[in-house]
Amino acid sequence: MIRLFKHYIPHAVLLLGLLDVALLALAGDLAWRLTARHLGVDVGEMAARAWPIASFAAMIVTAMTAVGVYGAECVRSLRYALARILVAISLGIIALVVIDFLIGGHNFWRSTLLYSMIGAAGLLIANRVVVGGILGASSFRRRVLVLGAGPRAERLRALGESREAGFAIVGFIGMDDRARVVEEAIPRSAIHNLKRYVQNLGVSEVVLALEERRNALPLKDLLRMKTAGVHINDVSSFVERETGRVDLDSVNPSWLIFSDGFSSGRALSSLTKRLFDVLASLALLALTAPLIAVFAGLVKLDSRGPAFFRQSRVGLFGQGFELIKLRSMRLDAEADGAQWARARDPRVTRVGRVIRKLRIDELPQAWNVLKGDMSFVGPRPERPEFVAGLEDALPFYAERHMVKPGITGWAQINYPYGASIEDARHKLEYDLYYAKNYTPFLDILIILQTLRVILWNDGAR
Repeated sequence: MIRLFKHYIPHAVLLLGLLDVALLALAGDLAWRLTARHLGVDVGEMAARAWPIASFAAMIVTAMTAVGVYGAECVRSLRYALARILVAISLGIIALVVIDFLIGGHNFWRSTLLYSMIGAAGLLIANRVVVGGILGASSFRRRVLVLGAGPRAERLRALGESREAGFAIVGFIGMDDRARVVEEAIPRSAIHNLKRYVQNLGVSEVVLALEERRNALPLKDLLRMKTAGVHINDVSSFVERETGRVDLDSVNPSWLIFSDGFSSGRALSSLTKRLFDVLASLALLALTAPLIAVFAGLVKLDSRGPAFFRQSRVGLFGQGFELIKLRSMRLDAEADGAQWARARDPRVTRVGRVIRKLRIDELPQAWNVLKGDMSFVGPRPERPEFVAGLEDALPFYAERHMVKPGITGWAQINYPYGASIEDARHKLEYDLYYAKNYTPFLDILIILQTLRVILWNDGAR
């Protein structure tokens, strides 16, 4: 994987993305030439059409990123990728038409966009069939050897067997005499030369998944493998890189302290984030005010009670604030005390089901963003009634409050909606990854991929 702005991107995804950009530019140029030929005009210099072609390629790639074309599932599943490519191209073309209408100048001729759309669909699908099929094959996965045979090693095996995994585990080595959870693990004593064994297997990375590392690290073996060009990694860093989450089952305070992340150089990033929040919240409130007003009226007509719902939440550094949403539940929804939301929740009103599915109930939170209680991107703010119990049940839960809560976040786009301690644990792993690796680039990625969550109704409840 390559690390771009502290976020890990698989080599296969990066290669596919670069090829997509080149193919989109080719489709745009061919469309321009075909239009010029039909109109009987000179195609002109490349510089004259460079801006429209670059804009076309950039918009389609942005749309593809937003709908999840570059996710792990799309790399491994051709059918999954093709459906989203077609949606992305359609959305990109619509966006270009709207932009051209707003700025004027007729930079994108309708015939050129039509030809570009057809050419892009053909070339991008061909790229996924040929290149994506090759990169998705198991033979192109990185070969990993795991040192360890306990529960941590077993979790790595489950991770490696998932369809979206970008690596293949070629073996496990039991480093001590403890009972092995991974039964096929080879005892270290059965291998005379571990360095040669690794080279014979063609291993590119060795992962330490030891249950107890004190006085158990095979330092000589690790040094020899390292000097032979084999990458050495610990299980916590490996899982973080491969899954985009901090694994609570293996992480410890020392790893959080000494690993890369939580950098201090955030003054400029924080200023940029706040400026974006203010401008974006003002724009969102201005654009959606009529929509909010209409649905506020429908909420009032549908059930007794106020149109807007205020609820205490825990924000930055554990400070409380009042979150505002369009009310989607009955007025007596919590007459018996605070409750987790659940699937097909009977407390949700008829209008509430609609605004929850379309995420319209979230729009008034732009006011919280404008006030500074929230950001557009960050961990979802939790209720104080639940926070105390979650801090007792989950390690490092308080650390998620070190960043401002958000309307959307890394957990929201990567984990389906859940309402239990176990779901909170999984979401916390993604929230810690965000807090640890925050950059404006990651915020942009999350905002774009929130469109995927809305379009495919991922996590709505």
